[in-house]
Amino acid sequence: MSKSVLLIGLGRFGRHMALKFNELGHEVLAIDMNEERVNDVLPYVTDAQIGDSTSETFLSSLGVRNFDLCVVAIGDNFQSSLETAALLKDLGAPFVLARASRDVHAKFLLRNGADAIIYPEKDMAIRAAVKYSTDNIFDYISLTQDYSIYETQVPSSWIGKTIVQLAVRTKYHINVLALKHGDNDMEPLPSTDHIFRGDERMLILGRNKDIEKFLQL
Repeated sequence: MSKSVLLIGLGRFGRHMALKFNELGHEVLAIDMNEERVNDVLPYVTDAQIGDSTSETFLSSLGVRNFDLCVVAIGDNFQSSLETAALLKDLGAPFVLARASRDVHAKFLLRNGADAIIYPEKDMAIRAAVKYSTDNIFDYISLTQDYSIYETQVPSSWIGKTIVQLAVRTKYHINVLALKHGDNDMEPLPSTDHIFRGDERMLILGRNKDIEKFLQL
């Protein structure tokens, strides 16, 4: 289902969000004070305007209450980010997602209009640290503080055996969500009688401490 998105701030992070929203088929109004940034993103969004998001008059003219999602992607001026989030909520924005680089910034944003926070640098740093900390992790997604999804190799001791034979959930306390064959072929929710192969990768879900034990196999 297509959503209407107000995207404020077109630095590198905001520009990448604009491109992805466009790829996903959403309608995007992009805002920035820098004319060059606005022109760069114009081919990829529904509309783009040059304007100051800390101006109540300017934000009021956009009809922010009509957007499904308002994203404050300003990364170089925390005061502007804070003022923008507060104004958006005051003007009736239903959901405000704000970018933060520090925990203290996140706290102020959440107290002053933001409904949710995203940490692009922190999230990427954690993801990279986990992914490259061992040779058999290909990707990693944190779901909560305690649970994550890992893409990893099938252990050599599992090859030729099934999920039932291995008692995966009982013994390892993890769930096999999908199997990957190459880069583009995925088998979601494999049956319990699936026989593991050496050329497969697994997407597994579980508590971080359980997965960490499993990765030592």
